[in-house]
Amino acid sequence: MPNPPLTLDDVNRMDEAGFVASFGDIAEHSPWVARSAFAFAPFADHAALVAAFHRALREMDHAGQLALLREHPDLAGKAAIAGELAPESYNEQSGAGLDRMTAEEYALFTDLNTRYRARHGIPFIRAVKGSTKAQIIAAFQERLPNAPEVEFQTALGQVERILRFRLEDRVAS
Repeated sequence: MPNPPLTLDDVNRMDEAGFVASFGDIAEHSPWVARSAFAFAPFADHAALVAAFHRALREMDHAGQLALLREHPDLAGKAAIAGELAPESYNEQSGAGLDRMTAEEYALFTDLNTRYRARHGIPFIRAVKGSTKAQIIAAFQERLPNAPEVEFQTALGQVERILRFRLEDRVAS
């Protein structure tokens, strides 16, 4: 992540290769989102940049969206324990306290992740920035009984929030 954040002028001066190099990791292991968002450049303002990423996500076919959702790590899951999270995912999860759990909390998250994935075919996705463990657990429990298609759309909405948060961190508004 650039430090200090990029300006919108910096972003608008990028060619496609530079744009993908700067934003290809903004959606978990899915550089196609940045490639697709670049088609909407130049961006009039920060909101237009965010909208381009959201549009790229929403215009992808169902199979592409499903692949993107399945790239997301489980919250407090094996990738987190093994230190294999992308830096932004690690920062977001640790900010919510998911790197500091009791054995009971870890067991609960493992159970919820397993049940959610079995029911919905995707990992539980939530933009955890600014959330507490208790809020995340409550969201898990609230969303678990939903129909798979409802959760598919909810997960896409959560990815949009994650994209917005990450773009806010990378590009000064």
